[in-house]
Amino acid sequence: MKELAKRATSVTPSLTLAITAQAKKLKSEGVDVVAFTAGEPDCNTPAYIVAAAKEALDKGFTKYTPASGTLELRTAVCEKLARENGLSYKPEQIVVSNGAKQSLYNVFQTIIEEGDEVIVVAPFWLTYPELIKVNGGTPVIVYARAENGFRISASEIEAAITAKTKAVVFNSPNNPTGAVYNEEELRAIMDVCVKHDLYVVSDEIYEKLIYSGKHVSLASLGEKAYERTFVINGMSKAYAMTGWRIGYVAAPDARTAKLMGGLQSHETSNPNSIAQYASVTALSTGEEVIDGMVARFGRRQKLMWKELESVPFVEVVKGDGAFYVMVKVSGLFGKQLGGSVPQTALDVANLLIEKAHVAVIPCESFGAPDYIRLSYALGEDDIVKGVGRMAEFFGKIVAESRHHRLVSVGKRLYEIVNRSHSAGVFDFIVDCVGFGYS
Repeated sequence: MKELAKRATSVTPSLTLAITAQAKKLKSEGVDVVAFTAGEPDCNTPAYIVAAAKEALDKGFTKYTPASGTLELRTAVCEKLARENGLSYKPEQIVVSNGAKQSLYNVFQTIIEEGDEVIVVAPFWLTYPELIKVNGGTPVIVYARAENGFRISASEIEAAITAKTKAVVFNSPNNPTGAVYNEEELRAIMDVCVKHDLYVVSDEIYEKLIYSGKHVSLASLGEKAYERTFVINGMSKAYAMTGWRIGYVAAPDARTAKLMGGLQSHETSNPNSIAQYASVTALSTGEEVIDGMVARFGRRQKLMWKELESVPFVEVVKGDGAFYVMVKVSGLFGKQLGGSVPQTALDVANLLIEKAHVAVIPCESFGAPDYIRLSYALGEDDIVKGVGRMAEFFGKIVAESRHHRLVSVGKRLYEIVNRSHSAGVFDFIVDCVGFGYS
């Protein structure tokens, strides 16, 4: 048999999905697992959106639509971008896809040539580098520092630019860190992108999930910003519509959008017609429902931070958006824990799910190998229970370390006494130390 395509074999499977599947399997077997893995709201899709989907079915809205999405939905997207982001687009500049992930794929298909470099800020959503690689590009990782809240500076981005750099991928609010950039920081970054004539791929899927500060779209920072920025967004996070698979991209011009629509017409054709119909309603009404969800996440964020204060050997990096918190676990590396000695965040994650029945996401694949990601898209009782299990499990390190030290001392004493051929002395020492040796 001939070899398979390198583009397929080079892609790393999603670690997030793998661990989530493991947690679901344990739950199906009756194990009480607290899963901090979810990258989706834990509430159902709001009733008014579900009602719109039912209306679409009743009306027989079940046929093919234009590949780039219905005119009604693309118009609703334009109205949303104008109303909430201060951006002016025409429907011809909008391409609706099967989730924001496909929107990203379409953008990379359109702008990347073989050998182009694309700057990705770490920690990053693990799909960015994979999509860049599968489209022939080379991801160039620039690492944001924890002491700066995992926000990158313009100068750090500029230092990574070469003659091969084609684009910068940007994500605010950020997955996995929750970092939210202010307007001053974004303007400085955009100035660098304009100076070097780079495309900007701005993933804004978490824009409504901000608990301190406000969202600023990169495309809104002037004409030169607008003409090079692809705005990525969708229905999954803010509207609790993850399974509906509706995302969209706002392109700098109609020609570029037409090219992406042409690609999509051969990839998947149109997104789900019923989901499109319901998305028009979602974008047009019901903001009070979203406000309520955001308020719940804000309370859970503070609760998560508070509970994590009791967990030994870890450090928490606080963000202002999304529904994640980054926890540094490198303080656990090399320590006796649950009969093992973890050396990586993946080791810690595996021990947590096996021994403590707590599922977390190790961040090696996110460009942050010393960290795990915890989602607070779950109930407050589960947050308290899950973090409590972590605190109890990691607290065992102290007891295990003490035990191993005592055993080591005992062995050493045994060797000394054995050499002295004095069993009476050995018995006396054992009695004084207070443990038995066998």
